[in-house]
Amino acid sequence: MRIALAQFNPVVGDIAGNTQKILALAHQAIAQGADILVTPELALTGYSPEDLLLRDHFYRAIAAGLDELEQLDGITLVIGHPAKLGNERFNAATVLRDGHRLGQYHKMLLPNNEVFDECRYFTPGAAPLVFEQNGVQVGVLICEDVWSIEPAAEAADAGADVIVSLNASPFHRNKIETRHEMLRYRVQETGLPIAYVNLTGGQDELVFDGGSFALNKQGELVAQAAAYDDELLLLDYDGHDFTAARQATLPGELESVYRALVVGVRDYIGKSGFPGALLGLSGGIDSALTLAIAVDALGADRVHAVMMPSRYTADISVDDSRDMVQRVGVKYDEIEIWPMYESFMAALAPSFDGLAMDTTEENLQARIRGTLLMALSNKTGKLVLTTGNKSEMTTGYCTLYGDMAGGFAVLKDVAKTLVFELCRWRNTVGDIIPERIITRPPSAELRPDQKDQDSLPPYEVLDAIMARYVEHNMSAAEIIRDGFAEADVNKVVRLLKINEYKRRQAPVGPRITHRGFGKDWRYPITNRFS
Repeated sequence: MRIALAQFNPVVGDIAGNTQKILALAHQAIAQGADILVTPELALTGYSPEDLLLRDHFYRAIAAGLDELEQLDGITLVIGHPAKLGNERFNAATVLRDGHRLGQYHKMLLPNNEVFDECRYFTPGAAPLVFEQNGVQVGVLICEDVWSIEPAAEAADAGADVIVSLNASPFHRNKIETRHEMLRYRVQETGLPIAYVNLTGGQDELVFDGGSFALNKQGELVAQAAAYDDELLLLDYDGHDFTAARQATLPGELESVYRALVVGVRDYIGKSGFPGALLGLSGGIDSALTLAIAVDALGADRVHAVMMPSRYTADISVDDSRDMVQRVGVKYDEIEIWPMYESFMAALAPSFDGLAMDTTEENLQARIRGTLLMALSNKTGKLVLTTGNKSEMTTGYCTLYGDMAGGFAVLKDVAKTLVFELCRWRNTVGDIIPERIITRPPSAELRPDQKDQDSLPPYEVLDAIMARYVEHNMSAAEIIRDGFAEADVNKVVRLLKINEYKRRQAPVGPRITHRGFGKDWRYPITNRFS
């Protein structure tokens, strides 16, 4: 028996288009002698359709897609899709063969943590599904089902010889290794080989990294698809176990994060229909990394960088920006903002009379830049990419309607220390980020001789505190016991709390950790818990 794992990139809501992609993959699989084609979770609709799942006519389109797939002869299809039965909705997989529906499996375990919200939409399934193919009993599971003991055990008890798992498992750092480890437990518990198929592509803040694979009865990795790329991975079952198949080389950790960011930008802009991207280039490291990612995602011809210097912008910032745009070959403009700033200050002078200068004047410069970028976006249709990182989002060192103005926050889940690591990694592939941008002390350049560390702990300290508090839910007291200075911990935690209102208004951005400031971060803006 030959199984084809259809690792591909659907578009949420494009049921007709996704149906055609599945049909094309099925024809490829037939040509290569496959008996079964297994798609990822909710492949017919894309993951996740969210509140589209609450609309009745959505299910009529799903039914039409299944009807079309049902007409295909010569292969068994295991199709992931939402199903509605009466007043209940299910995360389902339907088995189709030669014009017949052999059965429908309903996902038993519905995740309702991190970025998952499946209990809002679905009813959990209650029974295993095992179907026969070439004398082999094939058990079907969906994503979360393979992260716990019971569903796989029920499939084994129902007579399965092999398990296929349909997945929409989003990326975060080291996720592929975690999947391998978790499924080895299922193999050990059941004694059954498991084939795991995953989505690719970006969907809003989620990135699906592919990496489909298979484990034999000994828990050994016998097949591995590429990360991030679409692929039809073929597995042979010899009547006893999976035999050795393709073993793609997986990217290292930094490359994997970088590629996830590239995919996130590519698909958010491409699937949404924007003609390209534009961003403010400052001569600093965050905008340099954002520009590199945008060029790798879209091509230089679809990216527009704008330098908007003020009297506080260092000459080397302008020089380094010009250097980088020459290296990557994007459209580039310079717009001096100081005359506009002086006009604003003149208009505000009566209202500001007698009041000392403070961050208001700094924020005004950022808001002028945001206004210019949004004007260019309106005129060209290109999407503004914001350049702020996770460390800034944590502490509120970002300006509403200024550097936060835009449509996609590329580095929203990337800590400042990781920004430096990614820049150095990208330069090993091609030297496009000037070295001085990487080595200069970070500065917003909104007042004379400004440095980020004037008012923040060193980024190595800040990011370590942030990771513990945000990503691992440690308390301030626990972090202090880890050896961090009480003043630094209390400052970071206080800044995090008082800036929740900013994060709630920030653009969506790709998630690359297991706890980003998106769907998996839901704190009340107004609260007095300390």
